[in-house]
Amino acid sequence: MISFVIVLFSCKNDIQDVTSLSLVDSLPLETAYDIVLYFSDSGKVQAYLESPLMKRFEGKENMIEFPDGFKIIMYDSAKQVKSQITAKYGINYEKKKMLEARNDVIVINKKKHEQLNTEHLVWDQRKKIIFSDVFVKITTPDNVLYGDSLISDQNFDDYTISNVTGEISLNPDKK
Repeated sequence: MISFVIVLFSCKNDIQDVTSLSLVDSLPLETAYDIVLYFSDSGKVQAYLESPLMKRFEGKENMIEFPDGFKIIMYDSAKQVKSQITAKYGINYEKKKMLEARNDVIVINKKKHEQLNTEHLVWDQRKKIIFSDVFVKITTPDNVLYGDSLISDQNFDDYTISNVTGEISLNPDKK
């Protein structure tokens, strides 16, 4: 009986040892500082991304994390800046081709002079759309609009807001 008790207590695992074993799988494969990435389609640059820190992970879902934030600039076919996305945190799911932005997300449409502010935004690169399922604020040259969610093309040209509130100026002379 004494031998059994000694064996039982000698098989104790330290919680820190167990935790450190699971952390090995979550370490980044690559870490890079002051990075610049280009997104292209058929040889044409569609977007430019810069970030002070990038961490790349491999596993069931390959992903690139931007823990210190990022800035994306989107171009039209003439390589003119159409829109810009900035956030304090981002994660790009490589296989899904989706970039998730969190914390003080700002989208600017340079040509229309409109700005979107939210705390969470997803850019679906395959569908070429951006969407948010949380509170959004859109500032236009004439109005400020609020809503519960948003879906838009990736350049923030045409968008739909759910449960819109705010004051809207109607000018019958403008089309």
